[in-house]
Amino acid sequence: MTARQQPKNLWIGRWGFVLAATGSAVGLGNIWKFPYMTGEYGGGAFVLVYLACILCIGIPAMMTEIAFGRRGRGSPIDAVKRVAQESGRGKIWSGFGWMSMLAGFMILSFYVVVAGWSLAYLWKAISGGLQGGSVDDMAAIFGANNANPLTLGAWSTLVTVVTMFIVGKGVQEGIERSMRWMMPGMVLLLLAMIVYAMFSGGFGEAVTFLFSFEVGKLSSAGLLAAMGHAFFTLSLSAGAIMAYGAYLPDNKSIARTTFTVAICDTLIALMAGLAIFPAIFANGMDPASGPGLIFMSLPLAFQQMPLGNVLQVIFFVMLSVAALTSAVSMIEATVAWLTERKGMSRKAAAWSSGIVLWLLSTLAMLSFNLGADWTLAGKNFFDWLDYLTSRWMMPLGGLGLCLMAGFLLRDEIFRDELRLSRWQHALWLLMVRYVSPLGIVLIFIDALGVMTIDIGSQWAWFLAALVVITVLGEMLSPRVRRQFTG
Repeated sequence: MTARQQPKNLWIGRWGFVLAATGSAVGLGNIWKFPYMTGEYGGGAFVLVYLACILCIGIPAMMTEIAFGRRGRGSPIDAVKRVAQESGRGKIWSGFGWMSMLAGFMILSFYVVVAGWSLAYLWKAISGGLQGGSVDDMAAIFGANNANPLTLGAWSTLVTVVTMFIVGKGVQEGIERSMRWMMPGMVLLLLAMIVYAMFSGGFGEAVTFLFSFEVGKLSSAGLLAAMGHAFFTLSLSAGAIMAYGAYLPDNKSIARTTFTVAICDTLIALMAGLAIFPAIFANGMDPASGPGLIFMSLPLAFQQMPLGNVLQVIFFVMLSVAALTSAVSMIEATVAWLTERKGMSRKAAAWSSGIVLWLLSTLAMLSFNLGADWTLAGKNFFDWLDYLTSRWMMPLGGLGLCLMAGFLLRDEIFRDELRLSRWQHALWLLMVRYVSPLGIVLIFIDALGVMTIDIGSQWAWFLAALVVITVLGEMLSPRVRRQFTG
């Protein structure tokens, strides 16, 4: 297949891609992680920095991944290889495609366990199994859920089976059709929770907490956390966006589509905050209670509210849908590679991937019970999957793709795909050359614990000065001035 040949599968329209890509981005990160990170890092200050990072780091990187996917028209491995070869580069650059695809698969291996928690809690909410009088009682329920390998494994297996069933039906009949009801359904459930929260107390406090900006609460840790979450919430460097980009028709605008996805993703994250925090504030709980906010604090808060049991069921339905939309996207790159390179039918590729996924996810699931003592350097299998993907593979993959697009590959390729005005293209180029890579490097340094980056430290000022000088020098060069002025 040549670089410009159309694949067999294309999204029916731009909204097919928007819904699928938003489904990939809107996962447990938006409904589970974003609220507790907002609580942990000071509310509105964190939200403002997060929005700035989405605009300056996430959107340029996402446009780059979609452009790679549509230009290469294949799995991330083949897409990167074809675009590199079109610029006269060797096959070795396809390594970044490999990294993205493997990162997505490995993330999904432990993600299905977390998604299994969502389904398990949905069943507990329906059957009355979430009764407790304190956070300690809820912690005991959570611990008991994880301690039984048969129960936890069954829920994880169910997530895997449903995911493979959807992916196996194809791009249009499986992924696009399922997203057309799952995404609007999730938004409607969120809206129902927000409307309820407006009349049940705590809503004013939630709005103030989310949208009031207090400079004193803006810590260096919050800055880096916002930067990291902005990068990861858009599902970047996990193969999904590039794989989905390969199915985007040539006549659809990558820039407009990317902004639509980013706006939808951000709105749903903020809606999740408006749905969750009123219940927390109305019951006098701590919004900074960390990862236990969703599975421990929130169920307890629901019990103390009128119609709390109904609201609890609605919430865990929504959480389960969000988990499935992301799971579908993260396996797509592997399925695309198997169908394209190995000649497998889509169903065979999906279920073959599912078997390997099930084996890995079983090892991840056992990390909470029978295999809790199977550790290496103090980390169990679940922790290692998380560590390798979030701290190494995703940052390095994202950094590599940005630097390839910014420095190594022919600029005409991205002009053809992005179709921006001169000043817009020049701005994108500056972002992928300097701003996005710097953000990724800072996330990488902070995550590894190599260096503490503090707002007032000499390192921070040195890095800021270096970036300003580099960008100004680049903008003053005749070559870049021509980009803006023509």
